[in-house]
Amino acid sequence: MMSAEEKFSIVRSVGEECIQEHELLKLLTNKRQPICYDGFEPSGRMHIAQGVMKTINVNKLISAGCKFKIWIADWFAFLNNKMDADLEKIQIVGRYFIEIWKAAGMNIEGGQVEFLWASEEIISRAHEYWPIVMDIARRNKLHMLPGLKKGQEKMSKSDPSNAIFMEDEEADVIQKIDNAYCPPKVVDKNPCLEYINYIVFPWFNEFKVERNAENGGEKTFTSFDELVADYEKGDVQPADLKPALSKALNRILQPVRDHFKTDENAKALFERVKVWTFSSSLYFFTNSLYLLHTVFVLFCRVLKSQNDQNRVVVLSTSTSESAISSRLDEFEP
Repeated sequence: MMSAEEKFSIVRSVGEECIQEHELLKLLTNKRQPICYDGFEPSGRMHIAQGVMKTINVNKLISAGCKFKIWIADWFAFLNNKMDADLEKIQIVGRYFIEIWKAAGMNIEGGQVEFLWASEEIISRAHEYWPIVMDIARRNKLHMLPGLKKGQEKMSKSDPSNAIFMEDEEADVIQKIDNAYCPPKVVDKNPCLEYINYIVFPWFNEFKVERNAENGGEKTFTSFDELVADYEKGDVQPADLKPALSKALNRILQPVRDHFKTDENAKALFERVKVWTFSSSLYFFTNSLYLLHTVFVLFCRVLKSQNDQNRVVVLSTSTSESAISSRLDEFEP
């Protein structure tokens, strides 16, 4: 049977910070099955940080004797206008997320993971929900993976090239990692090393670099610090790191791909989510173009008002010229 200290070591590894660690140890000592909470807003396709890191952390906590309750924050997604504020779409995306975690290996079948819909639970148990959520938010901080591009502190779904999604094909993963920001000998804010630290090592407990003998030969790293030391010295180059990272990520993602290709329910959910995600991106893009066009026309009006001799010609690509003109009539430079 696992000791309280062993449980503490596992649970503590999940959070970046822990306020009053002695209270956590006391809880694990006195309570047979502590309950852990997390939640998410269904908002389109799932990227690898949400898919793999959550699977790793949930399974860690279950192994330490905890029960895990995951809140599907459908109401919050609705309030934040996710999926065009369509609650039915939001709930379908929520079910798609559950399928992802099943396929990724989250230990759901044992009954230690429970999914709760916010729209159903908050009303009936508000007096329990809010105090626990606020307490967890105050005490702990989880690490967020950066985007793959330089300067992207957070992985974003809005730029598909900046994130790896849980159903990405093998070639997509290879291409995205190949194009990722990964400066030689630089560890700080290096997204490739972040992925290795927070996804690959927790999943495999090692990181294997395969090279020709003339380039240093194969080497298996058993700790992130060991890899960092070699990378900072230049003994491991980005050209060594990236193929090894792609290979490791593809090994993790392959069961998810297989599930979404062979399970008809999962396949149908993904097809709907994929269409909605594309539609939302297209809506954002076209509205951005409309806004830019409007600003440009306003700018031209200002120039013309400053000098009536100027002849400014506006070439419009918008089909809403009359709508823009009616708005411009109200503008007085």
